[in-house]
Formats: sequence, structure tokens, C-alpha cells
Amino acid sequence: MENEIKNLEAEFKKEIQAAGVNELEAIRIKYLGRKSSLGQLFSRLPILSKEEKIRYGRELNLLKGRMESLIGEKIESTGQREERVDLTFPPAHLEKGSLHVLRIVNKEICSIFEKLGFTVIEGKEVEDEWHNFEALNIPLEHPSRDAFDTFYLDLPKKDTGKWLLRSHTSPSQVRVMQRKKPPLAVISPGRVYRPDEVDASHSFMFHQVEGFAVDTDINFSHLKGILLYFAQEFFSPQVSLRFRPHFFPFTEPSAEVDISCFNCMPHARRHKSHVNKCSICKGKGWLEILGCGMIHPKVLEACKIDAKKYRGFAFGMGVDRIAMLKYGIDDIRLFYENDVRFLEQFAI
Repeated sequence: MENEIKNLEAEFKKEIQAAGVNELEAIRIKYLGRKSSLGQLFSRLPILSKEEKIRYGRELNLLKGRMESLIGEKIESTGQREERVDLTFPPAHLEKGSLHVLRIVNKEICSIFEKLGFTVIEGKEVEDEWHNFEALNIPLEHPSRDAFDTFYLDLPKKDTGKWLLRSHTSPSQVRVMQRKKPPLAVISPGRVYRPDEVDASHSFMFHQVEGFAVDTDINFSHLKGILLYFAQEFFSPQVSLRFRPHFFPFTEPSAEVDISCFNCMPHARRHKSHVNKCSICKGKGWLEILGCGMIHPKVLEACKIDAKKYRGFAFGMGVDRIAMLKYGIDDIRLFYENDVRFLEQFAI
């Protein structure tokens, strides 16, 4: 066996010296594979005597080590390593990402108002009491200023009050009117926070869009025209609006706005029974979408705008609610659970 080991090593050295980088794998299999000449020599060890097993076993292991070392040195000397690529292996399927449904709806809302000349400005999520409440004519005793209705932050107070996570996007309106002079037309989207118990229709964080305009000759009719255009662009050209008197501290007069149900109204003209079966309006025929009104003179004065010369309107809507109405989603929690099956329905 001693001569066989010497001859095998000589043959190996001869081939490895002449081999190119693309031939190294074949040489490795030939001399080090399971069915190689070296492997056959290992398979003969059990029939040898104890002394021969020890001697030739050690020599075979040393030879194997030298062969592996020479192959490695050959690879290094060529300056490259062979890459084994199976061109027949199917590639991994790459999932294409998409915008979240709330981002899609938010962009669509802002785009509609941009067509009407509104400028998109995003405000701060961390606000102070003056911008979030006082400048908007919300008095100290108002329930919304209670700790049960607002996320106050454990930060040092300033002259404008405690720090908090904004409870609506209306502070953006105040900051813009402080910095800029009328005429103004601004749309301000963003996240807002309220310590509500999470259920199918409430979340401690949700999204709003605030819009307002200030000029010398603005009136409620302009507000109605703007909102009707938005509703018909976003939902359906067939929808109509209904304004119901309401109260907001920062607008006077104030109203809540409903749209005729875009899902059942076309069918109701043909089948009156369809309205009662509508899964979106629950048979009411109307859907509440936002609140609005003429900006209160005290809000204009707080922002150093002459309330005798200028007037304005404002409106605010929940993006989550708008999305739920448009797409027939019955649980707000679906927006935040990151269920790919839900998100894929809106992939664009």
C-alpha cells in the first residue's frame, strides 16, 4: 500500500499543477470524493493488521490533508474562487411592496384639495396647550382638556402651557395663520392622539385632515361648494351633501356634514328595499364624513388677524373613517394589525 500512496500523491501533484481554475472541482472529486482512489485505500484499512492500520491510516490522513491544502493554494493563486450556480434552480419570488391604504386615501384627499388651490402643510405631533386648545377658543373647563381625553407629556411646562400629543390637526391652522398673512388656503394631514379605548371604531392614534381658508370675502357658500366638489370627486359624482347644525368652539356657525350613501342611492332609485339592506349606511341613506364651519373671530384674533376685515372657513375629517366608508371596512383595527391579506387588497 505504501507504493500506491506514493504513486497516488505523485499523480495528484502532476494534475494539480497543470489544472486551470475551472478544473479544480473535478480534481477534488476525483481524489477526495467518496468513490475516489484515496477513498478506496481508506476502505482497505479494516482488513490490515493493527500495526498496519495505525501506520497507513496516519499516512492516508496526512495525504488527504496535503491534497486539500494544495487545492486551496491553487484556488488562492489564481485570484478567484469558483462559484457554483445552478441555473436551473427557480428564483425566489419577490413580493412587491405598496402604499398603505391610509396613505393612499390621504394622498387622494390632499390631491383633490390641491386642485382647488390649497397648499399641503404638515404640523407638529407634539404641541402645547395654547396651540391645541386656547388659540382655538377651547376654554380650560372644556372636557377635551381633561387628562382622560388628552395625552399630556411629562415635560417641563412653558409659557404656553403643558406639552401634549395633539388631539386634532387644528393646531396646524393656528401656526400657519401666525406665520402667514391672508389670503390663505391650507390642507394639513397628520396623526392625532386621544386616549380612547380601542375597539372596532376607536383607536388611541388615528389620522385627520384639517383644511381652512381665510380671505376678505369668504362665506359659508364657498365652504359648501368646496366640500361638495371634494365629496363628488372622492366618492361619486352622484352624491349630495346634508349640513346639520352642530357646535365646535373654534367655528361659528358650525355644522356636521353627511353625504348621501354612494353605495345604495343608485340602487334605491330602482329598488327602494335596497336602502334597508345597505351594509355601509345601515339603511339610513346618509353617512357622516366631517365637521366644518366659519372660523370663530376669537381664533382669528388669537393669530393676530383682523376679524373685522377677514373671514374664513375650516373643516376636518378622519382619514381612517373616510377610508372605512369608501372601502366598506368595518373595523379600524385592521389598519394597524399589519395583516398582509388585508393590505394586499389595496396594493397599487
